[in-house]
Amino acid sequence: MFRSFVSSQFPASRVLAGKRGRRISVCLPARDEAATVGDTVRTILRELMDRHPIVDELVVIDDGSTDDTAALAAAAGARVVSAASVLPEYGTEHGKGQAMWRAVHETSGDLIVFCDADVRDFDPGFVLGLLGPLVTRDDVTFVKGFYERPLDGRAGEGGRVTELMARPLISVFFPYLSELVQPLSGECAAPRHVLEAVPFVGGYGVDLGLLIDVTERFGPAGLVQCDLGERVHRNRPLADLSVQALGILQVALQRAGGPGAGAADFGWTSHLVRPGAAPAAVSYVERPPLVEVPAYRKTA
Repeated sequence: MFRSFVSSQFPASRVLAGKRGRRISVCLPARDEAATVGDTVRTILRELMDRHPIVDELVVIDDGSTDDTAALAAAAGARVVSAASVLPEYGTEHGKGQAMWRAVHETSGDLIVFCDADVRDFDPGFVLGLLGPLVTRDDVTFVKGFYERPLDGRAGEGGRVTELMARPLISVFFPYLSELVQPLSGECAAPRHVLEAVPFVGGYGVDLGLLIDVTERFGPAGLVQCDLGERVHRNRPLADLSVQALGILQVALQRAGGPGAGAADFGWTSHLVRPGAAPAAVSYVERPPLVEVPAYRKTA
């Protein structure tokens, strides 16, 4: 069973004391999150940079937003980087995984925290809870957040892709991850040397891919989870979740040696076919460990 913590165990004073001179970066991958990204940036700046000097760097990776996400994030005080401008020789496709991989390249922190940009009423305890195990223990390599996710105001109804796709796949192929409450949560943190040593799946499968690859590379003993309380965010209609579920299926099959194994970088595309809708192409790609990228080695 994975060790579990709660965010209340890690008040700002404790995290600051455990920081011990390490540089901390917070990254927000974002695409069309104008409604929430500004408030999130302002909360982190106010509570975790000005009031408590915990976070040293706050970066928003804008993944091709068509709204005012980039402008609002910059106005709120974040450094905003266009995902397409970072290592374009490795492709310019949109996707959460590509944005996270580029965020590691663009940041300088010894510890890197990822938070989603679509959260309403962002709580600085999200960042503190993810950092807490890393700064207070030397044996932690990866922290995964979990939380209550209400759906339309109803508790316990969120996490539909987790329950219908990810959890069954984990139970069959990766049972050592079964004790994780929310394997697909976007909130996670790790030391730089961990994140730069593993590949990043390009799309929605990145969260499951990181769990599998980090535990394979560094062992499951260093993986912990932290209860971050409640997270309220945009809930998508059920039909919109099919593409995300297919991305999860792809990474599980690829890592388990099924279809797509050995063709991680290019050439594996599935088509989601639904009655009355145009087929949706979902391509499986992954970006290599950054330690293998010459441009990264020159800047690291």
